[in-house]
Amino acid sequence: HVQLVESGGGLVQPGGSLRLSCAASGFTFSSYAMSWVRQAPGKSREAVAQIDADGSKLVGDSVKGRFTISHDNAKNTLYLQMDSLKPEDTAMYYCAAGSLDPACLVGRHPQRTDFGFWGQGTQVTVS
Repeated sequence: HVQLVESGGGLVQPGGSLRLSCAASGFTFSSYAMSWVRQAPGKSREAVAQIDADGSKLVGDSVKGRFTISHDNAKNTLYLQMDSLKPEDTAMYYCAAGSLDPACLVGRHPQRTDFGFWGQGTQVTVS
């Protein structure tokens, strides 16, 4: 069965960096577009970045120039490098897969049903 397991979250000071990872299993990772979606308490989900199977990338305006999405198909792993972190980046970060049009969701507020598969999330706190 499909599993997405995030790691790498934590507490960081403003201006700091974190690298999130998402280990995928149970499907052909190299054939799927993957996304990072975050949700802060009391706020809607926000799709912050997406990478196609061919490596094409999109990031949302709120994180452009600070966050970088990448993948390693040999390791079946998705990454999110987060630099110049701000308090407003505080949220639970999820990797997600199985959307019909993930590029369309970047910068928007997806419903849970917009993706077929979700990880359990990793908490990022900037303070």
